Amino acid sequence: MTPPDFKDLLSKAQQMQGRLADMQRELAARRFEGSAGGGMVTAVASGELRVVEIHIEPGLVSGGDREMIQDLCAAAVNAALANAQQGAQEEMQRLTGSLGIPGLGGLGGPFGAGGP
Repeated sequence: MTPPDFKDLLSKAQQMQGRLADMQRELAARRFEGSAGGGMVTAVASGELRVVEIHIEPGLVSGGDREMIQDLCAAAVNAALANAQQGAQEEMQRLTGSLGIPGLGGLGGPFGAGGP
């Protein structure tokens, strides 16, 4: 087996850098939902793992159970963030797999082994 050509590796690394920047911009624009309580609370997170919206069914608020609302909000936010992380991880795997650079297919998280 011959060692990879350094110029070829450098070229692929530069391609990946450009594609990674594109992917990060695309992820920032994507929205991921998570819900709790059978859809009574829905949270929307961006691909940058920022919560951008929370929807609470009016009937839940009129019930007045503050503790339950808080628990459902936390659960919905956590679900939305988990969906955003999953989406980012899938995009990263798709990106690194398409470049064919050995050793990159197993990167963890949306931004490499260390995360954001």
